Amino acid sequence: MPMGHTATQQAESGGLKATEHRLANGLRVVLSEDHLTPVAAICLWYDVGSRHEVKGRTGLAHLFEHLMFQGSAQVTGNGHFELVQGAGGSLNGTTSFERTNYFETMPAHQVELALWLEADRMGSLLTALDEESLENQRDVVKNERRQRYDNVPYGTAFEKLVAMAYPEGHPYHHTPIGSMADLDAASLEDARAFFRTYYAPNNAVLSVVGDIDPGQTLAWIEKYFGSIPSHDGKLPPRDGTLPVVIGEQLREVVEEEVPARALMAAYRLPQDGTREADAADLALTVLGGGESSRLHNRLVRRDRTAVAAGFGLLRLSGAPSLGWLDVKTSGGVEVPAIEAAVDEELARFAEEGPTPQEMERAQAQIEREWLDRLATMGGRADELCRFAVLFGDPQLALTAVERVLDITPEEVRAVAAARLRPDNRAVLVYEPVQGAESADDAADDTDAEGEAAQ
Repeated sequence: MPMGHTATQQAESGGLKATEHRLANGLRVVLSEDHLTPVAAICLWYDVGSRHEVKGRTGLAHLFEHLMFQGSAQVTGNGHFELVQGAGGSLNGTTSFERTNYFETMPAHQVELALWLEADRMGSLLTALDEESLENQRDVVKNERRQRYDNVPYGTAFEKLVAMAYPEGHPYHHTPIGSMADLDAASLEDARAFFRTYYAPNNAVLSVVGDIDPGQTLAWIEKYFGSIPSHDGKLPPRDGTLPVVIGEQLREVVEEEVPARALMAAYRLPQDGTREADAADLALTVLGGGESSRLHNRLVRRDRTAVAAGFGLLRLSGAPSLGWLDVKTSGGVEVPAIEAAVDEELARFAEEGPTPQEMERAQAQIEREWLDRLATMGGRADELCRFAVLFGDPQLALTAVERVLDITPEEVRAVAAARLRPDNRAVLVYEPVQGAESADDAADDTDAEGEAAQ
């Protein structure tokens, strides 16, 4: 196919439409026209995350997320932020195990500016990348690690549990933030090689959602992205396959200056993109999704042994997903009492499954969350990219609600019985050390763990 032409496909679901296009250099484009408000969201997903990193060079994906805001051939220094915000837009970028994304929400008449900015840094960032910008952003990332992980209560909990749930050598064993030692070891040539390999149009999906003229938008995309060359040097990510259960209970006790004892656990759950993952999401919603959940009712309301109790799902497509249990104790309550109550509730749920009322409430809760996300321009743009990158089909984003509502109570019970068991979890117990804040103050500090996806 000659440069400057696209392959095009269109689909519609539930009133939401998306058209798909592919540039000759491999860039996948998804457009969703919506004239409800005069804004548009531009989202770009690169198929690179911490799972693509190798031992000794962790944190490069996250470091590069920062370097992408350090200037390119036509946009120096902090110009990307200045131009977007000066035009009335907002922007950011994030890194996860499985992708790095960049996004802007703009007034509709400023879409071309955002597309030009994204194309400029995709095509020319290496011309602006030097030792000074690398050192600058290395320090920024190290400081981010200190502020969000190392120097806050429970800040390294997620990192510790991930390292336990995914064994040494597994591509998900380390979190996207990376280690201080590896960040120090990253050279300019490491960074350049990383960019050349992963920041190519054939390793990316671009979505534009909102008050757009699809024909004009596609013409701009052709104009600015079409001449960027593809790159064929990327290796597939390492295999993330693991046994469906850990096979034993892994435990670590952490003595730190934390405001209260805490019980945290990570369970291996089904991979994203499966019915079993949707069933697991519903199970965790019934058990720990909000103040109507079983664990909140048992531990916080009835027993009053905890000030917070939650259970959430980190969906992963290339490895088992992670069920994250987080309970902060009340007063002088010992963790074994909390753990016994949790196990009792999980065993009862595995035996009985959700009640009809719980099933209806959980499905309604997840449906509302999905619809809220698809209703925003930025949320829809992000989900279209996610399903395109991770599952090969952006249209799956528009039918996700239907799949959740199709899950049966028996499927929810079955996944809980198979996976939410003591021999399939990594457990972290936090014990305050002398000098820590009184546990009675725990109600003022209920949620301080580091974010999984960044």
